[in-house]
Amino acid sequence: MKLKPVILATIFAFVALSLHAQSYPFNPYDEDYSQSCTSIMVGRLASTDGSVMTSHTCDSNYRTWLTIEKRKKYGAGQTEPVYWGRLHTEEPFDVRNLTKKGEIPAMEGETYSFLNVAYPCLNEKQLAIGETTTEGKSELRNADGLFLIEELERIALERCSTARDAIKLIGALAEEYGYGDYGECLTIADKNEVWHFEIYGTGEVRKGSRFTKPGALWAAQRIPDDHVGISANIPRIGVIDFNNPDYFLYGSTLKERTKEMGLWDGKGEFKFYKMVSDSKPFSIREYFVLNKLAPSLNLKYDAEELPFSVKPDKKVSPEDMFALYRETYDGTEFDQVKNLYVEVDRRVKISDGVYKDYKDTICPVSTFMPNDLRALFNKIQDGVAPRYRTIAAIQCSYSHIIQLRNWLPDEVGGIAYFAFDNPAQTPRIPIYCGETELPDGFDVCGQHRYREDAAIWSYRETNRIATINWHKTRHLLEPLVLDYQKVMMKECREIEKKAADLIKEGKKDEAVKMLNEFTEFFESSTRNSWKTLKGELWTIFARSM
Repeated sequence: MKLKPVILATIFAFVALSLHAQSYPFNPYDEDYSQSCTSIMVGRLASTDGSVMTSHTCDSNYRTWLTIEKRKKYGAGQTEPVYWGRLHTEEPFDVRNLTKKGEIPAMEGETYSFLNVAYPCLNEKQLAIGETTTEGKSELRNADGLFLIEELERIALERCSTARDAIKLIGALAEEYGYGDYGECLTIADKNEVWHFEIYGTGEVRKGSRFTKPGALWAAQRIPDDHVGISANIPRIGVIDFNNPDYFLYGSTLKERTKEMGLWDGKGEFKFYKMVSDSKPFSIREYFVLNKLAPSLNLKYDAEELPFSVKPDKKVSPEDMFALYRETYDGTEFDQVKNLYVEVDRRVKISDGVYKDYKDTICPVSTFMPNDLRALFNKIQDGVAPRYRTIAAIQCSYSHIIQLRNWLPDEVGGIAYFAFDNPAQTPRIPIYCGETELPDGFDVCGQHRYREDAAIWSYRETNRIATINWHKTRHLLEPLVLDYQKVMMKECREIEKKAADLIKEGKKDEAVKMLNEFTEFFESSTRNSWKTLKGELWTIFARSM
């Protein structure tokens, strides 16, 4: 079905008004916030160069400021605070709505430095974490638990250097002090392996139970080294093999807790996702990524289950990951605008009195359209604008793809390819785990209000203008994203060699300074380009109306 051309004028007017509302970081009319974040994992034998990869999109109205947290020193007997509320602060030292939930014993000695985003993601030892909220059964949550997921991530990055140690620490802390958050998945990687970790609360404390305080239900499954995996807001760990510690880790009270809570009968197979959730263990994003990377498996979207992970038909590069995170399913069965293309008559002036008539195929909206506009289309013609959750989303706060390499010094072996805002429209910026500084504006959140000193708005403003008339503007924006990607990958390889050589010569401080300057220079270039592009896009937008 094709939408009738007679409503095109209405479409253009509605797009302009709707995108004005959508320029705000949180659109209350966008119910898609219940499905926020995508994390794709790549084992070292599944990547093109032997690196391990994990990733994350923060697809909601969480803070966009980020810092590199320095090492801390604690003495014997010291404690450290645990907070709730940091996900919505405006700057690193903003304490509004921040609540000190409690304290735990600090680790004696010196912690590791780490890249502190809304969901902390990378430390100086090449330990990396991606995140997606899986929610799970509502009755599992107990807000009396001490920890939210982002605090557990922070502590793991401060204290651990391997994925297994991070999993064990997070699990032990949550069991001892209680997990108070909704269901979560962390995709935890080091320079040798990557794990899929899921955690849930234990609900209300039951009378007569031997468990007298909130705990945690958690399990972790390793992605085979030659496989890729994905988490996209749905519990995915199936049958746990309790006799295979090389591929499964789990809570010390998991069996007892689930049996007491009536989630497991104590006899049948222990299928984790069925205990913590009532949903099917995959949706479009999981199916799309696994099927795209392993088409030879001929996976079916109508299947009851998909493989937990798959061996890709071709090894996966960072560039492949970047492309996956730009996906809006164009040209596939899940293309949301395939019914909205129309043919219109055009007349172009060749010279005085001479005109050329031709037919043009246009699609004046994109998959990033507001829900109210989608509702309008479907009211005019039922089903013409279906809604599917894409990997790239307009409500994205930031995203990162993290690459970990065991053959390089830690300072340059771990790199976060970071991007603000919609990952389909923003260039990525390299941040190495040995860096000590970030560019100006990175420590200011742009979610609460428009702030010119917040780095995100240099990209977001241009992206929103482009979205207004996407079929005319994407040919300017998308090639620029790819150009920067190509330059980034080339220059990263060059800077990594120089830094590694300096470190080998004992000039670590000089290498770190070079990395700091490289990120600052590259980000400055992309920011200036997006500001320049904004002027070009405004001109196109003005003429198109």
